Amino acid sequence: MKDEMKKFGELFKSKRKELNLSLKEVENATSIRVNHLESIEEGKDEAFLSPVYMLGFMRQYATFLGLDGDKLLEENPEAFKLTQDKQDFAYGIGTLEVRGSMGGGVKWLPNLIWASVTVLVIVGAYYLAKYLGVI
Repeated sequence: MKDEMKKFGELFKSKRKELNLSLKEVENATSIRVNHLESIEEGKDEAFLSPVYMLGFMRQYATFLGLDGDKLLEENPEAFKLTQDKQDFAYGIGTLEVRGSMGGGVKWLPNLIWASVTVLVIVGAYYLAKYLGVI
């Protein structure tokens, strides 16, 4: 299976060089980080958090290079079997970090200011109406 991954990596690398593109240019166009692009071209699937990410990146990279990524995946399912049995999602999923806010935790202050301004406008409008004789 590693040999098939390396074969596809070489295909991507040769197509990229044929198009005279650097990895940085591909990164800018696809938003796939250079280290992931290098891992794809070298056939290293262990560099990805999950095999699903690898398959998605490979499909996107192939499409960018003008290859049919879906067709590649369909014709070679044995090369893209999910090889990682253990998926470690101990961080990030189900654990929301509470981070300090820029205001130091004072979330009520903007509401207090708006309420004060609203009360001042209403009181000011009342006295203006009374002064003009509308009320």
